[in-house]
Amino acid sequence: MTDYPALTLETPAEHPFAQFVRILGKGKRGARDLTRQEAREAMGMVLDDKVEDTQLGAFLMLLRHKEESAEEMAGFTEALRERLQAPALNVDLDWPTYAGKKRHLPWYLLAAKCLAQNGVRIFMHGGGAHTAGRLYSEQLLDELNIPLCRNWQQVGSALDNGGLAFMPLVDWAPQLQRMIDLRNTLGLRSPIHSLARILNPLNARCGLQSIFHPGYQAVHRDASGLLGDTAIVVKGDGGEIEINPDADSHLYGTTGGESWDEEWPQLSSQRHVKPASLDPEHLKAVWRGDVVDSYPQMALIATMALALRGLGQTREQAFETARQYWDARDRSI
Repeated sequence: MTDYPALTLETPAEHPFAQFVRILGKGKRGARDLTRQEAREAMGMVLDDKVEDTQLGAFLMLLRHKEESAEEMAGFTEALRERLQAPALNVDLDWPTYAGKKRHLPWYLLAAKCLAQNGVRIFMHGGGAHTAGRLYSEQLLDELNIPLCRNWQQVGSALDNGGLAFMPLVDWAPQLQRMIDLRNTLGLRSPIHSLARILNPLNARCGLQSIFHPGYQAVHRDASGLLGDTAIVVKGDGGEIEINPDADSHLYGTTGGESWDEEWPQLSSQRHVKPASLDPEHLKAVWRGDVVDSYPQMALIATMALALRGLGQTREQAFETARQYWDARDRSI
């Protein structure tokens, strides 16, 4: 006797999250952006593990195809902040580092170290080595004596003792890390790679953001503005917060809900040759002053100036202060 599957005789109830997938995916004429409140509710369900895996994949890829709006990014961030059990720590700069470098070494790490030596309190966070062929911050923390913190207490201690702390996303927002890790399953990066740059989990005085793809910088600036954050968004080298001295830089800023823009001209009169390989020992040699290399010196001083600009200095003041900090750094490493 053959056992056949039971017939469905009653219409099953719709999953509560289905409405958000439908809003994004209802065809060219029916689909629309999520409102800020809808985005907040949708991300809240994701963070509370109330979403099926099939729904999550569809949701992320529909957002990626559509391109997320400032209102959506603000709503997603609000959902995360509501659930974050973070202490009240005094932080000057939120410094997300999620892209990794492939053309040049991560000179931004030396910029952050130098700023921290001069009393600037910096919280760094990242999502691990998710793309082959790139060098990530996490891989160099030990080399450069940057504290790896696995809980908020360790972050507070590192900030008090040296002004610089790195905490992996997986330790404070594991659901977001899981979505980042879906990259190799879905075949595309999801909007979470962008969202992580806006989160500013410790409410730093200024959030620095690097967005490589044109058009997204203004969206990120607007999202931070909606959240009431002070932020500067740039197209940093390789997607990291690092000024490329061989190119003009456009700063997309927001302060007190007001947007502003600033153009920084390139620093080098001619383009530098890309190094043949990325040797972390070269980072330490530059820090110690053992070698003279114009590209990193321009890049890290300009990156320090960017950070100081975010903390209220003018461009001219910021560059002068950055040079003073670099010349007076503690060169031991």
